[in-house]
Formats: sequence, C-alpha cells, structure tokens
Amino acid sequence: MMGRRPFSVVVAATFFLALSSAFQSDEIDEEFGLEGARSPDLEYLNPIRSPTPRTKPGADVSSSPDSRSVQFALEHALGDSGFSPAGIFTARIKSSSHGRQTLTKLRFKRNTLTDTEKEAFRRLLKEDGFYTIRLPSNVLSPPGRDYVISSVKARCLPRDGLDEHFVINMEGANILSVNYGSAGACPYPRLLKYPAKWTFNSYSVLNKGEEAERTPTFAEELLAAENAVGEDVKPPEKSFWAKYVSNI
Repeated sequence: MMGRRPFSVVVAATFFLALSSAFQSDEIDEEFGLEGARSPDLEYLNPIRSPTPRTKPGADVSSSPDSRSVQFALEHALGDSGFSPAGIFTARIKSSSHGRQTLTKLRFKRNTLTDTEKEAFRRLLKEDGFYTIRLPSNVLSPPGRDYVISSVKARCLPRDGLDEHFVINMEGANILSVNYGSAGACPYPRLLKYPAKWTFNSYSVLNKGEEAERTPTFAEELLAAENAVGEDVKPPEKSFWAKYVSNI
C-alpha cells in the first residue's frame, strides 16, 4: 500500500500539470481573440490574389461584338511616278443581323509630304498635270489586287494649303468609286498657284446605298470640258460639294 501511494501521487501531479499547461495555452490564445489553439494562417497558405487586369483589345477591335475597325491605305502618284503611301483611312465595320457589313465613323490621317514629293508636286503645278490617288476596292481584302482610282488637276488643289475632299461611294465593304478634288470650283484655264503651306486639309465622306451609284470622276469631267466642241458658253461649274455631297 505504501509503495502504490507515491506512484499515485506522481500520476496525479502529472495530470494536474497537464491541465495547468492546457489552461495557460487557452488563456494565451484567448488574449489574441482565438479560442483554443490558433488556426493556421489561411491567407499565407492560400494568398488572396487580385484578378490580373485584362489587356485592352487592339485598335482593330471594339468593345461591341457587332463592330470592329479596319484600316486601308491611300496611295498617290505625282505625275508619271509610281504609287506610294499617302495616308491611312480608319473606319468601323458594322455587321447587321443579316450579315451585311457597312463602314461608319470614317477617319483619315495624311502623311507629311517629303521634300521629294513637294518638288514633284511643284512640277505638276507648273505643267498643269494630274494628281492621282487610289484606294483598295475592298477594304477587307489584302491590298495589292484591285483599286479604285481618281485624278484631279493639281492646280485645283492649292488654296492656303492643299485642300482635298473625298467622297467614297460604298456598297457594303466594297468601294465602288471615289470622287476626289477641292471644295471650290476649278474653272478652265487654271491659274498657276503654289500653296502657302505644303500640308493637306483633308475632308472625307462615306456615300452608301443608292446614293453611291457611280458618278463621273474629276478627270473625266475636266477632260470633257476641255475637249468640248461647239459650245459657245459653258454653264458655270458647280463646286465639289454641290456636285457630289448635296444629296448625302
């Protein structure tokens, strides 16, 4: 009996020490607002990651699923030289519920004339030659196949700068023709005048639907006027807008 009592005392002492340790642990954890043992740091194990912002789509795609933008190049020829880049048109392509595509919100950015181009333009003005531009016939197809071409006498363009107006006649995404020239009348004979500034003042209009039926280009009208026979008095020449834009 005496031998078992010290063993019982040791067991009891060990039990009370364990309870005391657990009690102290609970008190410490409760001081930190927790109950019982601390839970693992979930934020450390599974860090909260903010969603990666998506990059905005490029300039050729809009936020609207039924429209996107397209670019097509303007090229020009100064006299007998070949065609070279002259600017970029940008427009929205809108698709209807029937799948028909049309262009809207036309914008145009002209390239700055180089010194070589300025000199070639001076020769055109002096010789009363033609300034020619061209656009791709289909704005959705890769360039290099079919083009729509328009010409105007270079002397019709100079004002304070070089004033140019585009009326682009469209059927869907196809360019039927382009009427190109200056806003004012260009009577014959044309006087030689150099622009005060070698920069283009550009204006552009999209002509769609029935209004886009082909109209004579400036080159055709000028040649017809100059080669006319038997006309004693020519009617006054209408301005660019009166001829091509009045019914838009």
